[in-house]
Amino acid sequence: ICGVVLAACAHRVPPVVDGFISGAGALLACKLHPEVKNYIIPSHRSTEVGHSAILNSLKIEPVLDLEMRLGEGTGAALAISIVEASMNILSEMRTFAEAGVSDKED
Repeated sequence: ICGVVLAACAHRVPPVVDGFISGAGALLACKLHPEVKNYIIPSHRSTEVGHSAILNSLKIEPVLDLEMRLGEGTGAALAISIVEASMNILSEMRTFAEAGVSDKED
C-alpha cells in the first residue's frame, strides 16, 4: 500500500486512504516522502484506535466520521462522492460577480 500511495502521488493522482491498513501504508509513505501528505484523501475515521493515531500523527482530518469499522472500502466509496461533488463545485460554480448577484441595486 505504501508503494501504491507513493506511485499515485508521483503521478499527481490523489489516493483515497480508507481505514487502518491503508492508513498505515499512507503513514509510511509520508515518512519516506513528506510531500505525499499533500495528496492523500483520508476517506473516514475508523473506530479502530490505531487509525485515529495515524490520522493524528499525520495531522489530517477525514472526509467522514461515521464510526465505521467494516474494512471493505465503504468509507472510500462514500467519501469519493463528496470529493467529486466538491471538485464540480470548485470548477463549475459561478462566483457572485459572474452570476450578477453582487450587482444588486440598493
